[in-house]
Amino acid sequence: MTGEGNSRPALLLVHGAWHGSWCWAPLSSALRAEDRRTETVDLPSAGREAGLHEDAGVVLDALTRIDGPVVVVAHSYGGIPVTQAAAEAPNVERIVYLSAFQLDVGENLLGHYGAPEPDEPQGFEPVPGDPVPMFYGDVPRSEARAAARRLVPQSRRSFSDRLTRAAWRSVPSTYVVCEDDRALPTRNQEAMAARSGTVHRIAGGHSPFLSRPAELAALLGRIGLGADG
Repeated sequence: MTGEGNSRPALLLVHGAWHGSWCWAPLSSALRAEDRRTETVDLPSAGREAGLHEDAGVVLDALTRIDGPVVVVAHSYGGIPVTQAAAEAPNVERIVYLSAFQLDVGENLLGHYGAPEPDEPQGFEPVPGDPVPMFYGDVPRSEARAAARRLVPQSRRSFSDRLTRAAWRSVPSTYVVCEDDRALPTRNQEAMAARSGTVHRIAGGHSPFLSRPAELAALLGRIGLGADG
């Protein structure tokens, strides 16, 4: 992808656990309607035995292939590999943590919840038993069910691997709190949002890219154009 004819940053969209790049389709469409450049990745830990650092490698590879400045939008678990990878990518102008894990060096997802950590994590974390209310409570029912059918098991190693870099310490960051999130509670989001330079809020549940893509696209447009300073 090149930046010719468009000086605005590209947007790299990084999905969360159990998901894939498919979940960004409505938001990508809304962003393209506003003449915004978008890229997505498929994290290998969703469906394969891969961990944080393999995921971060995929993100970093995508960043190196984008010509020009980039705003990275990380959702949920996707915040962890983005935090690792963006520290090594000089073209990242900003990280947007969309109801995402904004962790620090030495931290991991299990530790965030105070959960026990296996010595040698193997296998997969199955798709949650009732993903529609957890992830898609405000998404139209038929679309929510279709999304739930596309979820895949998540590698347990991705939840226990620890960060060795924290890009938000040197790269400007914005946190978007989803106010009715049933997957990542608001109190958890707000605690992590304290690490960001700016914070926005959006109504609804965990997946605004499916439930309100036009509203989210407008917000990301303002953030990506430097409205956050």
